[in-house]
Amino acid sequence: MSKFFDKSDLTRKDVENIVSETLNNCDDGELYLEEAKSESILLDDNKIKSSNYSSDIGFGFRAISDEVVAYSHSNEISKDSLKNSSANLKSTLKSSKGTYNHEIPKTNNKFYDDINPIEQKTLDEKLEVLNQVNNYLRKKDSNVKQVTASFSGEQKSIEIIRSSGEALTDVRPLIRFNVSVMLEKNGRKETGVYGIGGRQSYDAYLKNDNWKKVCEEALRIASVNLDSKPAPAGEMKVVLGPGWPAILIHEAIGHGLEGDFNRKKTSAFHDLMGQKVASEGVTIVDDGTIDKRRGSLTIDDEGTPTERTVLIENGILKNFMQDRLNARLMNAKSTGSGRRENYKHIVLPRMRNTMMLSGNHSQDEMIKSVDKGIFAVSFGGGQVDITSGKFVFNCTEAYEINNGKIGSPIKGATLIGDGPSILKEVSMVGNDMMMDPGIGTCGKAGQGVPVGVAQPSILIDKMTVGGTKL
Repeated sequence: MSKFFDKSDLTRKDVENIVSETLNNCDDGELYLEEAKSESILLDDNKIKSSNYSSDIGFGFRAISDEVVAYSHSNEISKDSLKNSSANLKSTLKSSKGTYNHEIPKTNNKFYDDINPIEQKTLDEKLEVLNQVNNYLRKKDSNVKQVTASFSGEQKSIEIIRSSGEALTDVRPLIRFNVSVMLEKNGRKETGVYGIGGRQSYDAYLKNDNWKKVCEEALRIASVNLDSKPAPAGEMKVVLGPGWPAILIHEAIGHGLEGDFNRKKTSAFHDLMGQKVASEGVTIVDDGTIDKRRGSLTIDDEGTPTERTVLIENGILKNFMQDRLNARLMNAKSTGSGRRENYKHIVLPRMRNTMMLSGNHSQDEMIKSVDKGIFAVSFGGGQVDITSGKFVFNCTEAYEINNGKIGSPIKGATLIGDGPSILKEVSMVGNDMMMDPGIGTCGKAGQGVPVGVAQPSILIDKMTVGGTKL
């Protein structure tokens, strides 16, 4: 018996019958059941500002005919609510006998444990760590004026029931730990932010006082920015550091490789399959199979096993990321990329852990090859036009490069360009690929899902830098 029906008037047979009868004349669809438990705890201005816990349970019922999607959801799991959803779906869709293969490949792979991270550490223990963070940073540097630290944790249990009666389940833990510190010196204020996370317990990140490393990195970034000068502007060479800077690849390129944008021909890549879209040596994959990473999934939100999808290989466009709907309409196969924020949302093809793979060059080689440019280590916010790939990204840590050497830290640098063009300007790919620390959330069509990014250092020969230097 599924835990989703323990306290309802539904039996497993009832559910299977309603799902099968509803989807009988459809091309695809499923019943998606979800229970989510989450918490957030925030320390700010020397005290605990908030501590929240929430629990939600519900279902999303989807029926698809051709490219028309009918969707109904409810936070009440009962015979009446499921039957009402069924009636709504059938009234929305015209009858059409489905021909799509509903079978989903089986998998024995699992990329995280069935744990509830919220319950693995008591509230008092979490509050103690946050207070230790506050005290540690304030003692570490007399210029510290403000400390903000937070925990967020989640356990999400899902079950997917298809028209054949097949049921697929997953239990997904997720945590994040963030620290922000503001320094003030000679009337100038600067902030440093750093965080870590993934699909593990809090203790996996915080044991042996590992929280101190997060504090010290936030403090280091703030200290660098306190000594920064206005950024130069113009077209120049840019070296991107490893790890989190791959958020630029995620936003400016990754979204353009999602199936829905290409089926609708709104992506700059829609007619370039098999063609050279990047410099040789550039290989980009989207991988949901990395143990305990924030963007990893054992199965996606349609029940398809996750995989490692090669998107661009040595500059050649090889694949798009697909959910079942867009795969069917594009005569392709799902790549296990069907994702939804929760049971209230429809499935969309989405990224998981999007990565540029390592090349053969060292970061030192790149720096030495640049007469005048910038070295961008980390990014904050930005704006992206998903269909064209045009972007503007703000650097939160960056440095001048002068005559092959890293110079002063700079503030106010923005990187401006478009993904398809930038791919072709990559002249060196580093041998130092690194994952991000586990903090990414991707937004699309009003939905947010956890993601990861990774890349080595890369040299971009020509890029527009917006600066603040007069």
